[in-house]
Amino acid sequence: MTEPQTITADHLRSLLDAGTGARLVLIEGRVDVVGAAQLDNDEYRGALEVTDRDSLAQRLGDDPSDEQLADEAGALTTAAQSLGG
Repeated sequence: MTEPQTITADHLRSLLDAGTGARLVLIEGRVDVVGAAQLDNDEYRGALEVTDRDSLAQRLGDDPSDEQLADEAGALTTAAQSLGG
């Protein structure tokens, strides 16, 4: 079994910068930011969706602090690990 991937503040910043409809996913041991349409591609089939850009922006705003992003990244990593991501 592989170690769960850690979600970082940088991943969340990339998600916010990606625009409406973007998703943060775990796939094959990596964290990726993808557009909603990409989830239908073979490359992302079976990916674990962690959160989407709009939900993250609702929780943290469009320009959260580094500390807010780090705290949220820790919470999302813990949640994903509990789901087996």
